Amino acid sequence: MREYTVIYERAKDGGWGAYVPDLPGLGVVGDSREEAHRLIVEGIAIHIAGLIEDGLPVPEAASYAELVTVPAA
Repeated sequence: MREYTVIYERAKDGGWGAYVPDLPGLGVVGDSREEAHRLIVEGIAIHIAGLIEDGLPVPEAASYAELVTVPAA
């Protein structure tokens, strides 16, 4: 089992995007956060399978996300 950090971003039109910093080139867009989550999980599996098929190394997870609280301006 591997774990990767996934970044979710809400689009101005209400949709959602998601990407994995440790897997360059992998990004998805969905109509909802739930759809983006489903698509990124599928995308990670497909991306890793492609790397293995091509004989390329599968990157280890090296990124993490953190919420930081700062005073309001």
